[in-house]
Amino acid sequence: MRTTLGALLVVGLALALGAVALVLVMRATLLQQAEDAVQARADDLAAAMAAGRAPALGDGFDDDSFVQVVDGSGVVADATGNVTGAEAVDVEPGRTARVELPAGDEMIAAAASAGDQVVVVGQSVEDVGEATAVVIRLLAAGLPVALAVVGFTTWRAAGRALAPVEAIRSEVDAISGSQLHRRVPEGTGHDEISRLARTMNRMLGRLEQARSRQRKFVSDASHELRSPVASIRQHAEVALAHPGRTTVPELAGTVLAEDLRVQHLVEDLLLLARADERRLRLAARSVDVDDLVLDESRRLRRDTGLAVDTTGVSAGRVNGDAAALRRVLRNLGDNAVRHASAAISLSVSEHDGGVVVTVDDDGPGIPAADRERVLRRFVRLDEARDRDVGGVGLGLAIVDELVAAHGGAVEVGDAPSGGARVVVWLPAGR
Repeated sequence: MRTTLGALLVVGLALALGAVALVLVMRATLLQQAEDAVQARADDLAAAMAAGRAPALGDGFDDDSFVQVVDGSGVVADATGNVTGAEAVDVEPGRTARVELPAGDEMIAAAASAGDQVVVVGQSVEDVGEATAVVIRLLAAGLPVALAVVGFTTWRAAGRALAPVEAIRSEVDAISGSQLHRRVPEGTGHDEISRLARTMNRMLGRLEQARSRQRKFVSDASHELRSPVASIRQHAEVALAHPGRTTVPELAGTVLAEDLRVQHLVEDLLLLARADERRLRLAARSVDVDDLVLDESRRLRRDTGLAVDTTGVSAGRVNGDAAALRRVLRNLGDNAVRHASAAISLSVSEHDGGVVVTVDDDGPGIPAADRERVLRRFVRLDEARDRDVGGVGLGLAIVDELVAAHGGAVEVGDAPSGGARVVVWLPAGR
């Protein structure tokens, strides 16, 4: 409706202005032609009179025209019957003027010199008025028809153009949270509506993927939380049913260990939830990555029996959150320790405008097909299925989120020793 009304307003205004301009231009043109014709007639009569061939004024003239011959004193010497007895028309030779006869007729008068006399010729403008009136009547009848055609055409065209939008709207309105697999009709064109439909379908695809990831996330989290809860319940039930089979320190140690597992899992889940909601708050301070790597290597030497090589550690500084980067290195170290056979290697270098941290182990490595998958949540490869050995599959996912929050990237590859290599690239700081 708004499109149609807008089109009618614009077209109606344009047609009205065009009609007024047409009438004015046509009337001015007809008047100019009449003036030229009257002046030419006056010149012809003056030339004939100067040559002694003056026609009888009663011949060849009708009520739509008149002729006066005015002498040098301003007295009418001769005239056609329709102006007999009238005063001389005051018109300078070579010019035209509008005059009104005693009968009330409006005329265009032109004058020409014929010796010591002046010939004045007049022509009625009634034909000009009639022609203008005919055009006005035609425009008055035709413009509403043209506006009606424009309104109908605009209404139909806008309706056909917006029909796909209504189809998209009705389909989206029918899609519920359990029907995100449905898609809106796209059409075959490349106009704005077709692009809107394709954008809507891509959005629905992202929502469907997000819902699937959320369901899997909830399912995996529930599964991981079930194990420590079941373990705590089992030991508590055994202690209650058979008090003599366990001691309070043993029960407390088991409960504490499982509780720590639950605590770590919940903290990891909260961090990932904040990452999903873009609510990770990271401090932007200058951090020496090499110092953090050396601290992590000392922890690994203290807590494990593996050989830790740090000969490849050189200076590297970034702008980031020291606590978050420390957690990245801890997760990378724990992951390497979990799969290494005898040794791991940590290195730091500056490359391509960033700081590169590399963690290698001499374990079985990660197949090429799984190198992107291990950065996802709750992903554990076959050799790491055991809870006590393989963790819950959130370590590398947290690394990926924290590094991405720093503007960096994580890549998994092969270590020179045949194991896995995890490379973290962070933009260098000042």
